[in-house]
Amino acid sequence: MKTKITVIGGGTGSFVILSGIKQYNYDITAIVTVGDDGGSTGRLRDEFGFLPVGDLRQCIAALSDDNKDADLKKLLLYRFEKGNGLKGHNFGNLLITALSSIYGSETSALEAINKIFHLKGHVLPVSLHPIKLKAKYSSGKVIISEHKIEEHLLKDNEFIAWLSAEPRSPINPKAKLAILKSQYIILGPGDLYGSTIANLIIDEVPASIKQSQAKIIMIMNLMTLKSQTHNMTAKNHVDVLEKYLSQEVDFILINNQPIPPFILKAYQKLDEYPVIDDLMDDPRVIRAPLLDNQKYQKPKSDKLKRSLLRHNSQKTARLINQIIKA
Repeated sequence: MKTKITVIGGGTGSFVILSGIKQYNYDITAIVTVGDDGGSTGRLRDEFGFLPVGDLRQCIAALSDDNKDADLKKLLLYRFEKGNGLKGHNFGNLLITALSSIYGSETSALEAINKIFHLKGHVLPVSLHPIKLKAKYSSGKVIISEHKIEEHLLKDNEFIAWLSAEPRSPINPKAKLAILKSQYIILGPGDLYGSTIANLIIDEVPASIKQSQAKIIMIMNLMTLKSQTHNMTAKNHVDVLEKYLSQEVDFILINNQPIPPFILKAYQKLDEYPVIDDLMDDPRVIRAPLLDNQKYQKPKSDKLKRSLLRHNSQKTARLINQIIKA
């Protein structure tokens, strides 16, 4: 029987992990946040009232069959750069929205997509109800909306004190079942609050993870994020994640490959820096070269801030495979 792995996160980070581990013989499920409300996703969410589709689309693209569906994958990731009303929209977002309209629900649309794209796994929203992320800051400020949280740049002594769902939302029963059956659960990389913790604030998610008794693999982010993790070290990341998780993680994967100077310089302009590894001799830590040295180039029509630096899919998946096979 195949080992059951569940990847919990958003779009960008999960795309990297799923693209790599799908090459191994695992039973893979991607569970995706429903708090995204920016860019093309936000526009479609506001106009149609469906779940946010952007992160779902990235996970679908990652799990698609590279041999059978190479051209379809390009379509999923294509972003329009021209056209009144179309500029900035992603074709995959429009496709999922259209299928949701045709079949009457996002769940049915995802089942159809699974057949169309021959997915090497399953993609599930963490809840069947869209939410807004609500951040309470140490300064007393409160911001509601994932996109607005992303736009709020933290001051040096400011941090997110608590993140919650607005309104509270129950877990998707299929997502709950996938978690309960999991043998390994992967958290990260991705925005700590906006992608990873955004799933953990959904009712029953932490309890389901604990009940599953799955081994938890945390993949440490490469860089701090001015809007969410400014001045946070690796230990700070772990402590915050475990607070929402209500248990300790089993493995912590940390990149130890030097980051190219030209990428560091680009991040410094944003007041963002490599996450300092202060976990010392923590026995859960596995350090390895996990870096993708290519600077990410986003489409001109994509107005949202994106990570310039990412984990390498193959290196990271190889390490995950070694952990599971050990």
